[in-house]
Parts: sequence; C-alpha cells; structure tokens
Amino acid sequence: MDASGGETRQEIQLACFKIGPELYALDIMKIKEIIRPQKLTPIPKAPSFIEGVINLRGAVIPVADMRKRFGQPVTKETRKNRIVVCSLVGKIIGLLVDEVTEVRRYSRKEISPAPQYIKGAQADYFLGVAHRDDDLVMLVDLEKVLSTDERIELQTLDNKNIVTRQV
Repeated sequence: MDASGGETRQEIQLACFKIGPELYALDIMKIKEIIRPQKLTPIPKAPSFIEGVINLRGAVIPVADMRKRFGQPVTKETRKNRIVVCSLVGKIIGLLVDEVTEVRRYSRKEISPAPQYIKGAQADYFLGVAHRDDDLVMLVDLEKVLSTDERIELQTLDNKNIVTRQV
C-alpha cells in the first residue's frame, strides 16, 4: 500500500515465451523457475499433452507440452526450449515452451481483457492481452491450462505418489 492507501502494484511483470511463432506471457509471480529440458519419464494414462515427469531436486513434476495444449504442430526439440516451472492450484507443474524471450513490465492500463472473438476450448486459456504500440502478447491463465477433469486425472496419479508434490 502506498501513502494514500491505494494498491502499489500498478505494474505487472510478465515472462514472455514463444510457442510456435506466437508470443505468450505469464505473471512472474506464478513462476518458480525456468530450466532447460531434462529427461522425461512418460506417465501411462496421463492427459495427452502431459509429456511425462522430471525429477527436479527430489520433486517429481509433470511437464505439459504447450504446443500440444494450444494445438500447434509438435516440432523437434531445440537448444532454446525451456521448462517454465509454475505453481498451479497448490501443485508444481512444468510448461514446455519453445523459448523464453524476456521479462517485460506492463502497467495495468496496458492490459485488456481477451478479445471476444476467441472462441472454443482455447478461449479459456487466456486472461487478456498486454499491448504496447503494435506489440500484442497473450496472457496465459495458468489456472485454466488444465481442465477440471485433467486436474482430477493428475490428482489421481498424485494420490498414487507418482506425480506432483504440494507447494
């Protein structure tokens, strides 16, 4: 809070990343760390976009391929690929992206709601659009990257001590 009693967080810091040619972003407050891809262990019966799990300092973390999640063609892994490790509904999950580009600061005025014309399943994935001049970045709604059914599926795997750990 500032001296007038108002909210001080007038700016939001976004970690920008690419999936295919498009630029997306997450609030850095949701991100725990960004790592290079590691050896993935496949999980039987996991949602189709879950590539498998990694062992990160003793924690077993599921990794979602964001290309698959957003319906993009899957490509060969490159040196620029990264896993964005995030906190999601009390769990840790990794998001496999093509490249993390930068962290940008946006004022609240530069953030607009997601356009109305985005329809279908993918519409739920976005909180809004960050815009500055001609530059537009889609803000990913981390809470909606997994549907309720998919969260239950991962929770079921978790109950068997296979997948995630509490934060």
